[in-house]
Amino acid sequence: MTVPALQNSSVFYRRIISLFPQDISLAFAYGSAVFRQTGTSQGQVGKNMLDFIFAVDDPVTWHTMNLIENRKHYSLLKYLGPKRISNIQNDYGAGIYFNTLVPADDRVIKYGVISTDTLIDDLFHWKTLYVAGRLHKPVRILLQNDSGKLRAALVGNLKSAVIASFLMLPESFSEEDLFLQIAGLSYSGDFRMVIGEDKSKVSNIVKDNMPHFRKLYNNILQECPQVVYKPQQGRLEVDKSPEGQFTQLMALPRTLQQQITRLVDPPGKNRDVEEILLQVAQDPDCGSVVQQGISSIVKTSSITQSAKGIATAGLVKTVSYSVKKLQKMWRGWRRKPSQS
Repeated sequence: MTVPALQNSSVFYRRIISLFPQDISLAFAYGSAVFRQTGTSQGQVGKNMLDFIFAVDDPVTWHTMNLIENRKHYSLLKYLGPKRISNIQNDYGAGIYFNTLVPADDRVIKYGVISTDTLIDDLFHWKTLYVAGRLHKPVRILLQNDSGKLRAALVGNLKSAVIASFLMLPESFSEEDLFLQIAGLSYSGDFRMVIGEDKSKVSNIVKDNMPHFRKLYNNILQECPQVVYKPQQGRLEVDKSPEGQFTQLMALPRTLQQQITRLVDPPGKNRDVEEILLQVAQDPDCGSVVQQGISSIVKTSSITQSAKGIATAGLVKTVSYSVKKLQKMWRGWRRKPSQS
């Protein structure tokens, strides 16, 4: 099974990709400049900053080439050289290095560079949920190599998002309920949702993009033995028995299981993970415990990556980027009374 490509890469996107070193295992564009969100006019979509993520096998070589071709994209950290930049990328925050407010082909873009191994680890295990969380939502895949491990990780990440959401939803729910839950996973615990993001962000992402979410998750829902999926009615029914919830908990990514274990198991008892998850499966607050586990992962990575972003962007770009985010939050706040 492969992750469905939502659209073919247009000439415009190919031109953007051509500006960078070509040793990229996965490139995708995401966000409000790629998929229109509720409350955003077509004109605004064309003006929004375009967001990209590039996964590369060898970050040192990639940054070496990029510093030659696109030195102006980097903050003062460029003077440290490609090896130190790669160390900063890999060792701090969520393992990704962003250059932001970059002019490219008459648009302004932001791009993040992550090592392929770090990406695969996050997709399988949700170590930070930073890039894995972005890939829970529709993205525009621009380039992908034929690595079976990367393909399996991309699909596994979507399956994990479905299973985690099942645990937090009631026995019967709508497609929209599911997609809202999935889209919200990577914002749960993110301090930027308190200040800097439109509070209706998750709803805005889902409401105008239901067909894209259906295309992304249809095969997984059809094949999942834990759910009765009725696409015609747009309804789903999930197994909420202790046995069903235990099966779902055992299928969660490793880091989330570890976080749940820390929340439930008092220090010093050192029970094994399976025993603890069996206890959680029988708890009426099972969904809440899963939610807390996800929040703890996202909170840590969102704070550390944002702190790193000040250094990688530079002070001037950080202030400019933050102002744009606050303006967006303000527009969302002003829209709310007219929508209610």
